[in-house]
This record gives sequence, structure tokens and C-alpha cells, in this order.
Amino acid sequence: MARGNSTMTVVEDDPEAARTVRRRSPRSSRQKRDRPERGITALRTALTAWLSRPLADFHLILAVCGLLTTIGIVMVLSASSVASYAPGDGSSVYAQFQKHMLFVVLGGVVFWIGLRMPLKRIRALASTGMVLGLGLLALVLTPLGTSVNGSQGWFVVGPLSLQPVEVAKVALALWGAHILVTKYNVLHQWRHLLVPVVPAALLMFALLMVQPDLGGTITLGVVLIALLWFAGAPKRLFAVILSGAVAGAVLLALIEPYRLARVMTFLNPGSDPQGKGLQATQALYALADGGLFGKGLGQGQSKWRYLPNVEHDFIFALLGEELGFVGCLAVIGLFGLLASVGLRIAMRNLDPWIRIVAGTLTAWLVAQAAINIGYVVSLLPVTGVTLPLISYGGTSLVVTMLLFGILANCARHEPEAVAALRTQGPGKFGTLLRLPAPDPYRPPAKRRTSSRGGSGRTGRPAARGARSNAAAERRRAAPEYGRRSTARGSGRGGTARGSATRGGSTRRGHR
Repeated sequence: MARGNSTMTVVEDDPEAARTVRRRSPRSSRQKRDRPERGITALRTALTAWLSRPLADFHLILAVCGLLTTIGIVMVLSASSVASYAPGDGSSVYAQFQKHMLFVVLGGVVFWIGLRMPLKRIRALASTGMVLGLGLLALVLTPLGTSVNGSQGWFVVGPLSLQPVEVAKVALALWGAHILVTKYNVLHQWRHLLVPVVPAALLMFALLMVQPDLGGTITLGVVLIALLWFAGAPKRLFAVILSGAVAGAVLLALIEPYRLARVMTFLNPGSDPQGKGLQATQALYALADGGLFGKGLGQGQSKWRYLPNVEHDFIFALLGEELGFVGCLAVIGLFGLLASVGLRIAMRNLDPWIRIVAGTLTAWLVAQAAINIGYVVSLLPVTGVTLPLISYGGTSLVVTMLLFGILANCARHEPEAVAALRTQGPGKFGTLLRLPAPDPYRPPAKRRTSSRGGSGRTGRPAARGARSNAAAERRRAAPEYGRRSTARGSGRGGTARGSATRGGSTRRGHR
């Protein structure tokens, strides 16, 4: 007792010793560890844990697609009711909405096909799709094509219509990725990097400008730039492409008076508010009237012929009028989430073709949404590009849902997702949609490189940062694949460099 009393007396007399004792007390550290996380820290921890799940990207793609499609259905119902009603001929106010719902159902079937079809089969059909896309672009310029709003870019059969440019964009994305991956080891040579992808794209540009279709040409250009970017093209090439695009835009504006008038209206919107600048001016009025929370669904006034073509290209203005700034921010946030998840899918995959396809499709969808929102808020000239999954439209809606299906399919081919699906079963969505288990990535057999092929420069990255991302994926996927004795094959196939220079043969692949 004396000893204990003396110790306590020393501690009480010396404050520094008291603080030292408290710091060394195991009870305080244990209490700190057991203290529950709160607020932002707890939310960040839970979000990080959820995103680390094998199928997180797959579920996020499904959620984004479902939410955007639902918002589109509601807004098309509100926007098309006035345009569908024609007094005296017995037309229903739901005529356009019913047609839109038909395309939603058809798009759902196409989404399921893109999700269920093996990616190897999709890649094998890319060349056939490219020939079909070029053929349709040429055929629409014949008397079989129909002119709509001054552009002969449609096939119309009864109540159905088809816009070939949407098919051509998908074909270019899939076929271009196939060609760039096939010529992977020689992409450091300019002639192999540009030929035949760039000439085929330029041919598509020419066919589109004959229609003419400026909006389709711009989005097709986005697809081409994204292909070259994710294939690892040098940055100076994009400087040349940007300079050529600016020069081409100036030349096209000078050739056609209506394009020049559109550019001049963008530079000075108040010069002709009742003529060329009517849509841009009324779109700003609609957004301003919406305020923070909007007037409510169905209460927008711009659809009463104040804003022409509101259900197509300017539906974002009606969305801002009826749902306000909060509704606009929610839509922009969904497309931002799509950009994040799509690029995450591209980085987490090992197959270079999947990397390029996932990155290209993501850039296409997000850029198209940015262009549409940009000219609605008067940041860009009006180009006639639809807002993906929200604008009224047949071919655009179906093709966009196909792209989401392919992106979801790419998400199921991430190494951790493959391991989980092959060891733990297809899960609820897989069982409901009858989805087969994806095959692990098998690196191609080693090829003998010629002296002219530049053997010293084989293995350019299939995407920016492919080496570090593939190494991280191998470390992350190794425990899952170790259960099936496949970690070695997965680690060897992280990039095309591993398959071309380290001899990623079939024997080293997944069994």
C-alpha cells in the first residue's frame, strides 16, 4: 500500500508524469478503437467497402441505366402530350408516349442481348457491323432514304424509322478497337496507328455531311478520338486532329448559310430572338422559370409551342422548368457517375479490347450528354444532338440501351467479378436475366515479331496507365483466382505487353 501511495503521490505532484501514464494506458487506446465512426467518415468507409465488392460496377451501370430511362419516360410523357394532341383528327395525347414506350421495350431487349452475348462473339461480329454501317450510310442517300428536318438520314417504314448513323457509331467503336488491338505491337508506327481506322472514319464523315448531319458527325468524331486516346496514341496527334476539326468547322460554316447563321446566333443570341435564336432564347427562359425546385411535373409552359422540338433536343430545358435546378443537378450527377464507373470498368479489366471499348463507349455517352446540355444552356452552338435515354427518339434510345448492355457486360468481365461469378454463382440479377458465367481472360499466344515490326517497342499500353492499373488488378484479383488455381494466368495477361513479350501462352492461361 505504501508503495502504491508513493506512486500516486508522484503522479499527482508531476503533471507531465500523469499525462504520460494516461497516454500509455491501454484502456484509452481500446476505447478509441471501439468508438464507432460517425458522419462523413462512416459514409466514406461504407462507400469504400461497397465499391470494393466484385460486382459493384455492374450494379452501378444497371442503376444508372434504370434511373435515366425512368426520368426519360416521365419527361417524354410530359413533353409529348401537347405535341401529340391535334384537335379535330381524334389524336390521343399519349400517341408519342406510346411510341416511346415501344422503343423502351425494344431497347430493353437489345440491352439484354448486349449483356448476355459473349464479348468474344461481339468482337467477331465487329467487322460485319462495320460493313453494314457503311452500307446503310451510303444507301440512305438513295431514294430509299427519307429527308427529315432537311437531312436525308432516315429509313422510314410505316410508323418505324431507323437512323443509320447510330449503327455506324457502334460499328466504328467495336471495329476500331478490334483493329487497334490486333495491330497492338506496331502502333508506334503512324501508318499502323492511323490505317485503316482513320480512313474508314473519314469516309463515314463524308457520307454524313452529304446528308447533311452535323450532330452525327460530331459524335462520330468523339468516337474516333476516344478510340485513339484509349489505344495510347501520342498527344501530338490530338493536337493535329483538333486543328483539323476547327478548320473543318469553319469551312463547313462558310459553305452553308444556315450553319453560319447558327454560329452567328450563338455568338449574339439577342440578334434574332424570334427567328434563328428562338430555341436558345426560350430554353433559357424555361430554365429560369424553373428556379430551384421547378414548377412541378406537367406544369411547364414551354411545351405549349413556346419551345419548338422540346421533346427531342431541348428536353433538358423542360426538365429544368418542371424539376428545377435540383432535377438538372440529378441528371448531370447521373452522367458524372456514368463517366466514373465506365472509366473504372476500363481500368479494372485485363483484356485490352474490353479496355478500349469500355472507355470509348463511356466517352461517347458522356460527351453526347455534355454537348446537348451545353447548347441548351447556351454554352455551345445548337447541333441537334439528343440527350441519351431522356430525349424522345427511336434509334438513339435503342442504340443507347445497347451501349449500356455492352458496358454492363464489360463490368462482369473484371477479374474479381469473374472469380466471384464462377465460384459463388450468378447472383440474383444473373439468375433473373439468365446470364452465363463470363470466361476468364486468356492472353493471346506469343507471336514472333519481325525486325521491321520494331521488336524493341512491342507492348504499347492499351490505355493510359495500363501498366500500373494491370499490376494493381493482378494483386487484387490474385486471392480470388487462387481458389481455382488461375491467379498465375490472370497475372500474366494484364496487358498486351505481358502477352507479347513475356510469352503469355495458352498453357499459362486459365484452365
